[in-house]
Order: sequence, then structure tokens, then C-alpha cells
Amino acid sequence: MMKTVAIALALTGLGLAAASARADEWDKKTLITFSQAVEIPGHVLPAGTYMFKLAESIGNRHIVQVFTADGSQILATVMTIPDYRLRATDQTVIKFREVPPDSAEAIRAWFYPGNTIGQEFVYPMSRAIELAITAQAVVPALDADVGDPAALKTAPIVAITPEAKEVPVAVAIQMTPDDTLASVATPTSSSPVVGTIGIGRTGEKARHLPKTASTLPLIVVFGLGCIGVAFGLLAFGRRATAYARHM
Repeated sequence: MMKTVAIALALTGLGLAAASARADEWDKKTLITFSQAVEIPGHVLPAGTYMFKLAESIGNRHIVQVFTADGSQILATVMTIPDYRLRATDQTVIKFREVPPDSAEAIRAWFYPGNTIGQEFVYPMSRAIELAITAQAVVPALDADVGDPAALKTAPIVAITPEAKEVPVAVAIQMTPDDTLASVATPTSSSPVVGTIGIGRTGEKARHLPKTASTLPLIVVFGLGCIGVAFGLLAFGRRATAYARHM
């Protein structure tokens, strides 16, 4: 129960040296412009442009830092866990959780262009419970109030169910990609994807792979048709030969 938006961005690293481009790929540094207020764990960001980047990788966790647009001031440090999607796009994608009307949109996850693995934001316990009940969805939460950003590296993470129950995060949320996901993942689209992907606050549209009919019946029909034509030509040839002999 969320909505997904592909946002047209001004990505840092454009026109810079190759070394800088590689650095951006490593820390996912991205400028994102929001046209309205959005919520991240512990903060509400007014409409404007912000810099998102990964601070550090620690196993199945990541720490996302949010800066002012020029990178001069850090606004928030957020713990995240991996999130997965079937298809990568060449635009940054932000997923939002369902929230009450007139509330700031709560960011669920952030996907860097070309990546099928994104960052799902972990909310403080009290806020995670509210989001889980409102969205009727499982929400990852910090198991304790963490004021020191350095403590995020080891802070326990749990999952909150729609019934406001606390369960192990690995049980309720997929923490590693499975074989099915890996097999259907597709490369980055060659054309920009901009606009609304999931519509409205009623939730994200289900992601289904396109269904394609089997070509076997068509092949069988075509083969039978060829055989019929061959027999017809053979019979015609025999009749023509017999007719020539009688002449």
C-alpha cells in the first residue's frame, strides 16, 4: 500500500571526470527535487531540492545521509535495509507509503538509476507503528531510540505488522534477493521513465510480468498446413502426369 513515483532529477556527476562518476555510482549521490513536503525517518523535508547519498555499507544495511542541495549541511542520517524491484529504470525512483490525506508523503524507499536494489527507510518505532496501521503494511523500525548517528550501525531493527506487532525483520521483510527475482530482473531502460507509476494513496499497483501465449499451437497449425500443401501438390503432379500420358 504505497505509491511509486519516478522523479526527473539533476544527477550530480554529469559532465565531471570519470573518477567522480565512479564515486557517484559508489555512494549513489543524487539531487532530488520534491514539489511538496516529504517525510523521512525523524524529519519532514519542505518542498525543495536535497542531496541523497550512501554514507557507509555494512552488510545488509546502509546508512543514507540527506544534505542541503549544495551538500554543505547534513539534515538527517537514516538507517535503511535493502529493497528490491524487478525492473531498473534510468531515472531515480522514490516509493511512498500510504499516509492520511493532507499529510507529508512518507518515503518508503529510494532506488538509484540502473539499480534493482534500493534503500528502504527504517522509521523510529512509534512512527513505524502508525505507518504500519495506516498503510496496512509491514514497516521496518528501529528497536530503540537512537540519537547518535554512529549508533545506527549496530541498532537493532525489527518489523512492525499492520496489527502493530513486533516481529523479526528477516521473517517479515525480504532481506536478500531470491532466485526468481534475479531471473526476471531486466536491464536499465534505454528511454527515460518519468511520471506516476503507482497512482493514488490506495497503494502501489501490483507488479506483474507480461503474460505471453505459447507459440506451439501456431507452429503445429503451420506445420499441418505445409503438409497439406505438399500432399496437394503431389496429387496435382500425379494427375498432370496421368493426363499427359493419355494425351
